[in-house]
Amino acid sequence: MPVDPLNFVASGRLSTSRNSYQPLTPRTPHSRSGRAEEAITDLDLDDDDAGSYATYRQQQAEPLLASSTSPSFPASGYRSRGDDVDATAKPIKRWQKHLSPKEVWHNSPLVLGTVVAGILLSLIVFSYNKPGALDRAVGYAPSSTPSKPVEAAVAAPPTPSYVDTFPAEGNTISYENYTQFPLTGMQYRHECATLMSGKFMHHSAYWDPPMHGVMDVPHHDDVTDYHLPEGERTRVCSKTVTYQLDGTVGLAADLALMAQAAALARERNRTFLVDDTHWTRGKWTDHFQDVRTRQPGPEPGCRAPPPEELVACPRFARHWVINARTAKFHFGHGFYENYEDPYQQGIKRQRPIFEHALRSFEETIRPNAHNAQLIRSARAELASVLSLPPHAPHARNDDMFQSQRDAASTPPHNPDPYIAVHIRRGDRHASAFPFRGQHVPLAHFVDAARGAWARLYGHAAGDDADGAAFPAPPIVYVASDAHAAAHEFAGAFAASTAVFSLDSSTDPALRALAPQHEYAQAEFDRMEPDDRVRLTRGMVVDLAMLSGMWAWEGDVVPGATICTLSSNVCRLSAVGLGWERAFGFGHDDDPSDGSINDAKKRWIDLDNRGTVAPSWTSFEVFS
Repeated sequence: MPVDPLNFVASGRLSTSRNSYQPLTPRTPHSRSGRAEEAITDLDLDDDDAGSYATYRQQQAEPLLASSTSPSFPASGYRSRGDDVDATAKPIKRWQKHLSPKEVWHNSPLVLGTVVAGILLSLIVFSYNKPGALDRAVGYAPSSTPSKPVEAAVAAPPTPSYVDTFPAEGNTISYENYTQFPLTGMQYRHECATLMSGKFMHHSAYWDPPMHGVMDVPHHDDVTDYHLPEGERTRVCSKTVTYQLDGTVGLAADLALMAQAAALARERNRTFLVDDTHWTRGKWTDHFQDVRTRQPGPEPGCRAPPPEELVACPRFARHWVINARTAKFHFGHGFYENYEDPYQQGIKRQRPIFEHALRSFEETIRPNAHNAQLIRSARAELASVLSLPPHAPHARNDDMFQSQRDAASTPPHNPDPYIAVHIRRGDRHASAFPFRGQHVPLAHFVDAARGAWARLYGHAAGDDADGAAFPAPPIVYVASDAHAAAHEFAGAFAASTAVFSLDSSTDPALRALAPQHEYAQAEFDRMEPDDRVRLTRGMVVDLAMLSGMWAWEGDVVPGATICTLSSNVCRLSAVGLGWERAFGFGHDDDPSDGSINDAKKRWIDLDNRGTVAPSWTSFEVFS
C-alpha cells in the first residue's frame, strides 16, 4: 500500500498495516547505522528482526525532523556520548575529578599507606642519628646481657604522691639561710642556742611537749610507698632519731653518745639512723655494721628523711638529729632526772643509763666483718702468748652473736688472765688534782697494774676462783696514742712480763694499726683520709681489747681495766666489763652509800679516783 506522504510528515507514525511497512532508516543512535557508530557487536548487527524494532516502545513520538528549538530536542553534541550529557557544560578538570568524595574514598588505602611509610622512614632516620633516644622515650631499658632472651618489661613504679605538712602557725623553724644539708654540728648548735633561749626554754618533764606547740620544719613526704629492691620502701619513716657524726670529737666520745641516742630511739619507738656526711673517719660502714640491720625499728625498710628536715632542737620534732655539739641541750640535768634511778645512791643511780649503753653496744653498735676479724686475731694472739687452750671456732653469723653481758643473768665464762691499760696522751689531761691540766705520770699506771694483778690473781694459793693458776708477773695489754709511752710502760716490768700491744703484734695487719703520734683532734683532721680510717680501725680493736666489748663465749677478756676518766675510752671500758665486774657490786657486802666497792672493782680510774660524784658517767657532754 502506498504511503501517504502528508500523513507521514504530520504524525511521524507508520501505518498500522504490518505488511505495508517499509521503514525509512535515518542515521540516529537508534538506527542500525547509529548503533554501528557506537560499536555494537556483530551479533547485534545481525539481528534484523523488523518486528522487534517496530515495537511500541521503539516508535517515535515526535517528528523525525523536529525543530532544534523544541524542548524535546536533544542538546547539541555527539549522540554517542549519551543523551544525558550536556555538551555545553564547562569541562571538569582531572584534579577536580580525583578530589571527589568517591575518588578520595577509593584511594584512601593508598594515601594511608604512603603516610605510614613516611612516618617509619622518619623514625629510622631519627634512630640512626640518635641511637637509644627512642628507647628512652618509650621507657625501654635494654638488658645488659643481649645474648639472653628478652624478658617482659617490668612495670614502671607509680608516680609518687606527696603530702605537705606544716607546723602550727608561729612554730615553723626556718632554714632559709642555709644552702647545704644536713647542717654541720656547729650550725645545729647555733640553731639550738637560738631556739632554746627566751620564750622557747622548756622547763617541763623531759618528754612533755611544750605548751606553745612543737617547733618543727615543713615536711614534704612521698606517701606512695611502693617497694624497691632489697626490701626498701619509698615512704619516709614517720619518726626518727639520727645521730650525726660531725667529726669534731674522738671515736669513743661519739660512740658513747650514740649509744644513748639509740636507746632513746628504742624507747620512743622511732627509727634510728646514723649520718656520716661530715665524719672525718670515712663512712660508718667502713668500721661498723649498718644500724638499720641491727636496729630496724618500727618501720623496717622505710626511707631516711630528707636532710633538710632534720631538726636538732627541740627533741620533739618529727626527725630529731643529735651530735656531740648539741648533746648538752638534751643530755644534761633533765636527762639524768628522767633516766637515773631515784631510789638509789651514788654510782648505783647510773645503772639504767649504763644498761642502755650496754644494750646499744650488744645490739646496734657492732664492728663490721673486717674489724671483727681484726679483733679476733688480736684476742687469738694474746691467748697464744698466755698459753691458753684455743677455744672452739665460732659461727660468723651476727645473728648468733651472743650478748656478753646481761645484768640480769650470770655472765658467760670468758678467761680473763690479763690486765688492760689505756694511757691517753695528746690533747687530753687530768681533770682532778693534783694532776689537773697535766698527764697522769706513767708510774701510776705501772703501780696500778701491779696492784690489780696482786689483788685479783696474787692470792696465796696462786689460783683464781675457778682454780686456774697464774704466773707472778702481771700480763698486760697496753693501748696508747703515744708510741713512746707504751714502750716506756713495757720497760718498767721485768723481761719475763708479757706486755702485748698492737705495736708489738706479730700480725702485720694489726701492727699497721698502731698509732705513731699522740692523738690531737685538730691534727687528726689534717691527716690523709686513708690514715684516718686506718687509725680508727686500730681504736676499734683497742677498745675491744681494753673492755672485753663484742666478745664471744670463750674469748679472752681483760680481768681489769686501768685508765683515766678524762678519756671516753675509759668510760666505755666500764660498759664492756659489765656492771658487777666494773664496780664490784653483786655481793652481800655492797656499800650502802652506792659507792664503788674498791675491794672488788675491776674498773680503775687514775684521774678522779672516786673524789667526784658520780664517780662514773656514761658519756661526756661538750660545750
